[in-house]
Amino acid sequence: MAFLLLSCAFSSFFPVFNLFLCCQIFRDVPSDVTIEVNRGTFSLHKFPLVSRSGRIRRLVAEHRDSDISRVELLNLPGGAECFELAAKFCYGINFEIRSTNVAQLCCVSDYLEMTEDFSKDNLGSRAEEYLDSIVCKNLEMCVEVLQQCESLLPLADELKVVSRCIDAIASKACAEQIASSFSRLEYSSSGRLHMSRQAKCDGDWWIEDLSVLRIDMYQRIITAMKCRGVRPESIGASLVNYAQKELTKKSSLWNPSSQTKVDSNSTLHEKLVVETVVSLLPVEKLAVPINFLFGLLRSAVMLDCTIASRLDLERRIGSQLDVATLDDILIPSFRHAGDTLFDVETVHRILVNFCQQDDSEEEPEDTSVFESDSPPSPSQTALIKVSKLVDNYLAEIAPDANLKLSKFMVIAETLPAHARTVHDGLYRAIDIYLKAHQGSTDLDKKKLCKLIDFQKLSQEAGAHAAQNERLPLQSIVQVLYFEQLRLRNSLSCSYAEDDTKPIHQSWRISSGALSAAMSPRDNYASLRRENCELKLELARLRMRLNDLEREHVCMKRDMTKSGSRKFMSSFSKKIGKLSLFGHSSSRGSSSPSRNSQRTDSKVIERTCASTE
Repeated sequence: MAFLLLSCAFSSFFPVFNLFLCCQIFRDVPSDVTIEVNRGTFSLHKFPLVSRSGRIRRLVAEHRDSDISRVELLNLPGGAECFELAAKFCYGINFEIRSTNVAQLCCVSDYLEMTEDFSKDNLGSRAEEYLDSIVCKNLEMCVEVLQQCESLLPLADELKVVSRCIDAIASKACAEQIASSFSRLEYSSSGRLHMSRQAKCDGDWWIEDLSVLRIDMYQRIITAMKCRGVRPESIGASLVNYAQKELTKKSSLWNPSSQTKVDSNSTLHEKLVVETVVSLLPVEKLAVPINFLFGLLRSAVMLDCTIASRLDLERRIGSQLDVATLDDILIPSFRHAGDTLFDVETVHRILVNFCQQDDSEEEPEDTSVFESDSPPSPSQTALIKVSKLVDNYLAEIAPDANLKLSKFMVIAETLPAHARTVHDGLYRAIDIYLKAHQGSTDLDKKKLCKLIDFQKLSQEAGAHAAQNERLPLQSIVQVLYFEQLRLRNSLSCSYAEDDTKPIHQSWRISSGALSAAMSPRDNYASLRRENCELKLELARLRMRLNDLEREHVCMKRDMTKSGSRKFMSSFSKKIGKLSLFGHSSSRGSSSPSRNSQRTDSKVIERTCASTE
C-alpha cells in the first residue's frame, strides 16, 4: 500500500502521462478491476478509483463478498476518452483542463460522483472552478463549451453548464454593445450629445461566433439576449447570418426540379431552422432586410413549414411592403406542373396584410377627434409605391398561360381605388394578359377593363388604348370620350390663363363650352364662331374708346366756356350716356353716338369679312 502511494506521488511529476503507461508503475501490483465503458476496456486498480469516485466505491462495496473484478459503466457521458481523463485524475496524473473538455469533465465527475464528499479538491470542484473563473469570462470559450454540451444533453443542462454559458454570452454581448455605444457618443455642432451612426456596430463581433452552434443552443442564446436588451438590429443581423449559413448547406434542397432525392433528415433540419428563426425575429420594423424575409418565406413554402410561421412572415412583409422590389415578390410556386409559375395566393395575403396595417407612426398624436369605426390604412405615399409594385407584378405574371382570370383580378382589386393616381401600369398589365390569353371571352375582357379608370390614363397610354383592338368596343369609346374631355379642358385652361381678357369675354367662353360628344369638325366650327365673336367684341370696345376720347374733348371745351354750374350739368348729361356694358343710351341722340353706331356697323362688316 505504501508503494502504491509512492507511485501516485511519482506520477505527478509527469504533465502528460498515458493511463496505460501509468499502469506499468503497478506492474508488480496486478490490476484487480476491469472497467468497461462503451466497448472500451480499462484494467485498473480499485484503490485509486474508490478513493475519488463515490459510484465505483458503492459498486465495490455492494460486491465485497464476491470480490468484484469487472465493472460496466453504462451511458457514461463523454465515452471512453472522458473516462480516461477521470482515471488519470484518480491516479494523480496531471492533465490540462481546457474549454474543449471542461463540459465532459463536469458531466463525468457527476456521473462518477467525484465530489468533495469523497475527496478534497476532487474533479468536480476543479472543473466547476475552471468553468466559472475562466470560461464564463470569455465569449469564445463559452461557445466552445456549448458545442461540447450538444452531445452531453440533458445532463449538461441539469448541471447548469449550458445555462451558465448562455447567461455569460448574453451578458458579455450586452456589456460590449453598451461600451461600443458609449464610444460612439459625440457632440454635434450645436453642442448637444448624440450617437454617431455606423454601418456596423463594433460590439457585434459575436455574430460570426454564434453561427457554429446548433439551432437549439442558438435559440436559447438569442432569447437570453432579447431579455438582456441587446439591440434588435444586432439580433436581426445575427439571425440573417445564421440562416444564410444553415439554409445553404444542402444545394439539392434549393433545386426542386432535381431528380435526386433530398435527404429527409436534412429537410427536417432546414425546416426546424426556418421555423426557429421566424420565431426569433424582432418585432421592430426594418430590424432585418425585407429581402431576407422573402427568402425565409420562400423556404417556408418550399419546406412546407407550419402555417403559423408562414402567416407571421406574411404579416411582417406586409407591414413594410412599400420597400420591397419586384424580385422580392416573385415567389415561385412549388406545386404540381399544371399550376401557375408564381405563388399568387401568398402575394394576395401579403397585400391584404399591407392594406390592414396600422400606420400609427404617421398619425397625429391627438387622434381622439378623428376616431372612427373604419379599419386603419397605410399612408398614401406607401400606397402609391405598392400600387406601382403590384402593377409591375401583374405585368410579370400576365404571360403565364395557366394564370386564371380570377387570380389576376384578385391581385389587381386588393388595393383601394385611391392607391393608383395613374392607371398606365394597370392598363399595361391587362394588355399583356389579353395578348397572352387570346381566347378570352368578351365578358372576361369587360371584367378586366372595368378595373381601369380611363380618366387616369396618360396621353400616351390613352392614344395606345384608342387604337388597341384587344379592348372591347365599349372601352375604346370611353377612351375617346375622355380624350375629348381632356382636349376641352386644355382649351378652356388656355383661355382662362389669358389675363388680358375682360370679364364679359371669359363669361362668353364659358357659356359656349365645347361638348365632349361633338365631332372634331363641329368643334372646329364652334371655335371659329367664338373667335369671330371675340373679334367683334374687341371692335366694339375700340369704338367706345373713341367715343370716350371725344367726350373728354367736349368736356374740356365746355369747362373753358362756362362756369362751374354749367360744367356740372353738362358732365351729368355725358355720364348718363354711358352704361356698364358699353351700350349707348336710347334717349340720347347726339351726333357722336349716331356716328359711333354707324362706325360700329362698318367695323363689324369688315371684321366678319376678314374672318371669312
